[in-house]
Amino acid sequence: MTLAVDMVLVPVDGSEASADAAEYAMTIAERYDADVHVLYVVGDSVARGIEGGDLDRTDIADETLQYVEKIAALADDPDRVQCSMAYGYSTVRKTHHPGSVVLDTAEDLDVDFVVIPRESTTGGQGDVLEKVAEYVLLYASQPVLSV
Repeated sequence: MTLAVDMVLVPVDGSEASADAAEYAMTIAERYDADVHVLYVVGDSVARGIEGGDLDRTDIADETLQYVEKIAALADDPDRVQCSMAYGYSTVRKTHHPGSVVLDTAEDLDVDFVVIPRESTTGGQGDVLEKVAEYVLLYASQPVLSV
């Protein structure tokens, strides 16, 4: 039985670990001639800053787009790379966290494979996904590669 992969999801947060995961996602997509969806997960402090008016949405969107464009440039065919952005946390829903965002996106987009960074060893500010890998590995209905 062979694995059929049409869409690979790679959640990123601007960290070095997520950039590494994106490289793996691009390699898998090339191997299976699949599309890639890059999901930029916005951290709690950034989400609160936007909601509170302390951070400009446009500036955050521009920074995110620049990062995602660097990720898309890793692909053999950048036109096969899609992207979206989501808040990793909610101030009104306790069940809204980076793990649920990744799994909900995987289901909504009907992805066939998820590549997610492992827990960060640097503890950097952009490491939103640092504890998500275990959650996604436990609850995803798709194959998951944690790198």
